[in-house]
Amino acid sequence: MTEIKDNMQEAIRKSEVLIEALPYIKKFYGKIVVIKYGGSSIHREEERDKVLQDIIFMKYAGMKPILVHGGGPNISQKLKEANIVTQFIDGLRVTCERTMGIVDSVLTGINRDLVAEINQLGGEAFGLSGKENNLIQTRPKDGANGLGYVGTINAVDTTIIARLIETNMIPVVSPVGKGDDDKLYNVNADEAAYSVASALRAEKIVFMTDVIGVMANKDDAGSLYHSLTADNVKKLINDGVITGGMLPKVNACLRAIEGGVQKAHIVLAGLPHALLLEIFTDKGIGTEIVGSK
Repeated sequence: MTEIKDNMQEAIRKSEVLIEALPYIKKFYGKIVVIKYGGSSIHREEERDKVLQDIIFMKYAGMKPILVHGGGPNISQKLKEANIVTQFIDGLRVTCERTMGIVDSVLTGINRDLVAEINQLGGEAFGLSGKENNLIQTRPKDGANGLGYVGTINAVDTTIIARLIETNMIPVVSPVGKGDDDKLYNVNADEAAYSVASALRAEKIVFMTDVIGVMANKDDAGSLYHSLTADNVKKLINDGVITGGMLPKVNACLRAIEGGVQKAHIVLAGLPHALLLEIFTDKGIGTEIVGSK
């Protein structure tokens, strides 16, 4: 009898979760959501599966998810194996021509694996590289003295992405750009994600990271900001509250909002089903950033 009662309570709890999600499913039906996925979670199979399951759920709930991935740790490992010393200037990887070849190869492999895994989990994904179809049009990064083939994005051609999402495919984008000089450039995955989101006027962009979001005290999860305006974020930066590795993330969020994206989110990728909890529940579990009125 106790077991039956427990099963009933669990069923009721699940139904309540679905009811809470219903207005969000309705609100975001048909909307484009860009997910930037990187960090350490992408290399842990169990955590990665849950992120990809969330993306598949979003598609079947009527949303149009686009996945942009990184691959920094894998790239560093491959460079080490090739006896190439990894150097960074202002957080950007110095990229010689040989390094660029390894970057492209590693990201191509990650892209292929993510597509295969999404398909195995019941989704329909298609891999894209920014170097193809004029997808990510790039120039050498301004002032990139000594950085080599590090690029910044001039424009994004969304033609092929638009075709894929209209046929209910999940585009999976590797952040390699191509310049007017026909050379490949190493592009920051956050920049690739917000550029794609802005070009498509996405409803949301979600940055999957190794932290739970923006906190007043980085050592206190209880100080998490669940919602901030762009002006709030700028003040927190000026006040020295947002520093270090969180700065590039919030700046990417601000760039997305400036580019016409309605909301940006920062969530912990390692938390099971973080995407669904952030998008389909009232409070969410990360930090939401919206434009200032």
